[in-house]
Amino acid sequence: MPGSTAPAGYDAGKYPPFAVTVDLAVFTIRSGALSVLLVQRGSDPFEGSWALPGGFIEPDEDAATAASRELVEETGMEDAGYHLEQLRTYSTPDRDPRMRVVSVAHVAFAPDLPDPTAGDDAAFARWWVVEEILGDPDAPQLAFDHREILTDALERVRAKLEYTTLATQFLAEPFTLAELRSVYGAVWGVAPDRGGFIRKVLSTDGFIVADEHTAEADPRPALYRRGTATDLQPALLRPRAGEGPGEDEPDN
Repeated sequence: MPGSTAPAGYDAGKYPPFAVTVDLAVFTIRSGALSVLLVQRGSDPFEGSWALPGGFIEPDEDAATAASRELVEETGMEDAGYHLEQLRTYSTPDRDPRMRVVSVAHVAFAPDLPDPTAGDDAAFARWWVVEEILGDPDAPQLAFDHREILTDALERVRAKLEYTTLATQFLAEPFTLAELRSVYGAVWGVAPDRGGFIRKVLSTDGFIVADEHTAEADPRPALYRRGTATDLQPALLRPRAGEGPGEDEPDN
């Protein structure tokens, strides 16, 4: 392999070994609530505790490949139909009691994810409502630094919905405007103003497109699919604290 031979005079033994893992904050919307996939650890450290799914990067993998592999293994999804991106690297020296472990955390989300099946190193796996984990003081404490990762991942997804069209990735196609607006409500904790939201979505070229199978009949509510646009300029900003959603008559 290229680069596998150390240069003359280089002593790798001068540096302590460490492992690299990937951790995944996998989100979906279930029964109208933003939910995250957690696994119950089947062995030490933190046996019995809940944690984000993940695993060690294999010698022949890069971080992106390992994250994709773990995502498919944990959710049963095919290698398409989901959004996956790197979040950040977590490298506090004592974050793992076994040895020095650096985690390259990723965020993923997709529509209608099924009930998970626990992997080899997990006792159980299930979806948790995010607010139950982060907002309830009696919620289970997550292993390692996974609460920090989950908190950062939630903020990443909330921000993504402000300046990109990725909200559509939470929905199976075709979908209604009401269903799309409900994604923002689930992720942000409050739905955007209905009138402003509809104007923004319909006036942004390529945000959504009419479903070709229903456009001619002009059904109400109309059905839509994802468009080709990726960015929102100007952004669709989150409602400010204390600012409630707009009127809730049916979205068309």
